[in-house]
Parts: sequence; structure tokens; C-alpha cells
Amino acid sequence: MKKIISLLLLLLITSCQYFDMQVPSKKELLDKEMKSINWNEVDEYPSFSECEKIKDKSTRERCFFELLTQTIQEKLSIDTLAILYPELDTIEVKVTVFPNATMEFEPQFPKDSVAYDKVKIDSILHSRLIDFPKVNPAIKRGIPVKTQFILPVIIKTE
Repeated sequence: MKKIISLLLLLLITSCQYFDMQVPSKKELLDKEMKSINWNEVDEYPSFSECEKIKDKSTRERCFFELLTQTIQEKLSIDTLAILYPELDTIEVKVTVFPNATMEFEPQFPKDSVAYDKVKIDSILHSRLIDFPKVNPAIKRGIPVKTQFILPVIIKTE
């Protein structure tokens, strides 16, 4: 009986070490999780409904960018950019897709560029780049997020 009591007492004393372990705080756990997330990548790229049926992530991404570029080129090909600026064959456009599924377009110019009327080009872009197909925003950890990227858009195809 003394052996059993001694054994139980020893077990009780050694098991108390498990109760002394520090449990990380919510803040420590959150900080650790936030550091482990790569904020420069999304889990799912933005997508148009035509691309949604594609299961492969890279193929779906390519579908989105090809459709977006094609749509922008079609909308700009009917405008006066090629007439106003015959030397301009490609323009870079910063595309922003917001979590609420809206899009914004902004022309990008070289820093030393003074040859173009930036206000006029911006105005043409804003007037032409409307009525896009519905876009689904990018997803990061199940939450819609804002994404931005720069697309080279060919204006002249001659």
C-alpha cells in the first residue's frame, strides 16, 4: 500500500509540470500566423466567369489575363489613341481589382515622358474601359482582396 501511495504521489508531483507550461497568448499566436502569411501572393487570382470552370490555377490565371488584355485592346482599338499618338504602339495600364469586384485602370508612363498628354490619355482610358465582364476578385485565405498589376496593352497591330 505504501508503494502505491508513493507511486501516486510521485506521479502527482511529476504531472504538475504539465500544468506549469505557458500557453501562448492570442496576440503571440496571431503574430506568428501573420508572419507566416505571404502577403505578396493570393490563393486565387481574379477571374472572369468564362475562366471559372478551369480547375488548374495557372491556366485559370492565364485565362483571366488573356481575356482582360484582349478586352482592353478591343476597347482601345476603336479610339483615337493610335491617331493622336501614331508612335505609341503599346501602353502599360495599371489594373486594380477591388474586393467589391470593381476595376480601375490607370495608364503608366515613363518618368521622363513629356511626349504624351497624360490627362488626355487617362481620359480616353476612363471613357473606353467601361462595361467590362463581371470580375471575381482575388482571394486570400477565403477573403476577397485588392490586387494590382501592370499590363502591356498593344494599341497598334500593324
